[in-house]
Amino acid sequence: MSGKLYGVGLGPGDPSLMTLRAVEVIAEADVVAYHCARHGRSIARSIAARHIREDHVEERLMYPLTVETTDHPGGYRGALDDFYEEASARLAAHLDAGRTVAVLAEGDPLFYGSYQHMHKRLAHRYETEVVPGVTSVSAAAATIGKPLVEAEEVLTVIPGTLPEEELTARLAATDSAVVMKLGRTFPAVRRALERADRLADAHYVERATMEGRRTAPLAEVDPETVPYFSVAVLPSRVDTGPAAPERGEVVVVGTGPAGPLWLTPETRGALASATDLVGYTTYLDRVPERAGQRRHGSDNKVESERAEFALDLARRGRRVAVVSGGDPGVFAMATAVLEVASQEGYADVPVRVLPGVTAANAAAAKAGAPLGHDYATLSLSDRLKPWEVIAERLRAAAAADLVLALYNPGSRSRTWQVAKARELLLELRAPDTPVVVARDVGGPEESVRVVALADLEPSEVDMRTLLLVGSSQTRAVRRGDGGTVAWTPRRYPETPSAGTT
Repeated sequence: MSGKLYGVGLGPGDPSLMTLRAVEVIAEADVVAYHCARHGRSIARSIAARHIREDHVEERLMYPLTVETTDHPGGYRGALDDFYEEASARLAAHLDAGRTVAVLAEGDPLFYGSYQHMHKRLAHRYETEVVPGVTSVSAAAATIGKPLVEAEEVLTVIPGTLPEEELTARLAATDSAVVMKLGRTFPAVRRALERADRLADAHYVERATMEGRRTAPLAEVDPETVPYFSVAVLPSRVDTGPAAPERGEVVVVGTGPAGPLWLTPETRGALASATDLVGYTTYLDRVPERAGQRRHGSDNKVESERAEFALDLARRGRRVAVVSGGDPGVFAMATAVLEVASQEGYADVPVRVLPGVTAANAAAAKAGAPLGHDYATLSLSDRLKPWEVIAERLRAAAAADLVLALYNPGSRSRTWQVAKARELLLELRAPDTPVVVARDVGGPEESVRVVALADLEPSEVDMRTLLLVGSSQTRAVRRGDGGTVAWTPRRYPETPSAGTT
């Protein structure tokens, strides 16, 4: 009979943090295997040393390389894959001989561990048990005495080997984080924390629970002193709340057309680090509540007052996020904030605008690619400009054969604009011109249909609807699944006079 394979988690380094099950398995094993670098020393073996007997068969799985370059035809990854195949074959020989094999792993065997490469190659062939261990994540939090996550907070575990831009995005978007695999990656991780505005919150933990452990504010650590066995920790914000800013500011953000799926990492970070949220109540409801934040909701018709309130808060040292739907610069709050911020009394208040997914792009993606060529964006609302201006611009854009993205087409108090717009457009567009009628995109009542311009029914259009009116080149095609996609070619036909003088 074949032997049994064990992946044994040893915990973060202190032998006393090994589980009882880990000790039992090692005691029962015939073979104890562990990975090591070419110098031959193994941290895993040193943790379990007191439980390894003289009659244990020891299999030292020595890496052919660690961080250096290689002339292997498959590169670094190819060299390691060959090593894992060879190591698995050595373990399989013991298992085929009926021996029980315990593969030692620092931390947890299936958490960034070398054992998992053995597991993937052997577990489907032999009886296998994985013994979980205390991870370095838990050990680091315990070492600094800070909660990692609480309530609805999200913990993100990030390898420091990611590109710096990716590190920045993930650090900006999460509540709490642990960055693994520092060492040579430390300078990039530090820069990413600074760019994500999280450096002041970051803790450095080296060799947690082991001899020679060290903790410090990460901003104070010399990069030249950082070993591989160290992590960066962004602990829970509950109770402490967002860090108090040295200087107040206003950040205008867009939540996209619906819920959290439409938020950018940069926007998530701005919302998480704000001390105050200001916005139309419907949009504020899309943002999860966080400990220590103040929320200031208001009606959707007081943009200037809302902007002034946000700037006053920032002038008093608060970090304020003004929340819009969609993109804040498209018929939304960015203009209102910048208009007030241009007044002399607010000239010294920092203001940033972060982009969001605007409704036109969201609706276009759901319908296919109707905005694939030139297009114009107009609002049909005559609350802030006369209908005569809207009609003139509609005629001009239609005459130029642009695809039209029509925002704010109708509401309870505006019931005739869609009919007027359709009448005007039919003077310049064919009756079968495709029109995307997109309602509540990304929301629970999402409906995206493609109809002919002549068949557009104004009574079906409300304040949650956006219209995309095709050009003469836009096509609507029924697909094999029964759905219709609309798209506008990127090429435009040449006119007879093109190229002549």
